[in-house]
Amino acid sequence: MSRDETNVYGDPLALCGDDPTTGYLRDGHCRHLRRDPGRHEVCAVLTDEFLQYSKAQGNDLVTPRPEFDFPGLESGDRWCLCVPRWVEAHEADSAPPVVLAATSEAVLDDVSLATLEAYAYEE
Repeated sequence: MSRDETNVYGDPLALCGDDPTTGYLRDGHCRHLRRDPGRHEVCAVLTDEFLQYSKAQGNDLVTPRPEFDFPGLESGDRWCLCVPRWVEAHEADSAPPVVLAATSEAVLDDVSLATLEAYAYEE
């Protein structure tokens, strides 16, 4: 199984979200893809704190953008976040919880499993 199909535990990558549909390919999965420069590989359960943090950094995820088929996000939505943004939010104590089964194994190149487990989303 390739890295775009496995999660941080080396198991098959679970679906992150389909309401709204997330992922670089908009297939619901946070895959590691060479053609994705943003590295949308962290499956996060969004919080108000993170959404406000992201907006303050210039990435407004709340406002709908119909021209990009983007519905706008709210607290509780599952979304594939860019690895650098999640790391930045972690360093600012604003990182949202992570769905480990749906987070790409490639994230381990930048974030330790122990750190991710500290943010594990409890279903």
